Amino acid sequence: MTTPPPQGNPFAQGQNPYGQPQGQAPYPSQGGYPQQPGQPGFPQQGAAPYAPVPPQSGRKFSFKKIKNIVIIAAAVVVAIGGYIASRDNAETAAVGDCMHRGSTSSTRPDLEVVDCGSSEAQYVVLAKIEGSYSTELSASNKCASEAKDFEYTYTQSSKSSDFLLCLKEYKK
Repeated sequence: MTTPPPQGNPFAQGQNPYGQPQGQAPYPSQGGYPQQPGQPGFPQQGAAPYAPVPPQSGRKFSFKKIKNIVIIAAAVVVAIGGYIASRDNAETAAVGDCMHRGSTSSTRPDLEVVDCGSSEAQYVVLAKIEGSYSTELSASNKCASEAKDFEYTYTQSSKSSDFLLCLKEYKK
């Protein structure tokens, strides 16, 4: 059995691989009539192929925007709460302020500033001395030189400041 000889190279340039003469359409023509408006098929020339999208009314909030707003609001609330809470701690105490002991712990008494007319007032600040006092003896010696009639000492060391309070029991 023999095979027929090849009919030319289908990969060569300028040749049609399907054997039809170039320049002719593979389908019969439609008689030269133009497409009528409104007929199915291709859209009319100049007309939009799709209906226009109506403009969006109002803004839509995405989950990401809402999440960011909630995070910012929470940070503001925490900052305000921290500021309010720190206004009445021992760091803000000044000479003449009254103090209240918020804890029964001897190592962490949690002193806070209160109004001297309040029933919570327990101590009055006689002196506030900046610096670090690591021993009770050094704190007592410093208070003795600054406030003669002190009864208690309170030292605090923090990132922002180191100080010593010389306190006396508040008599109402």
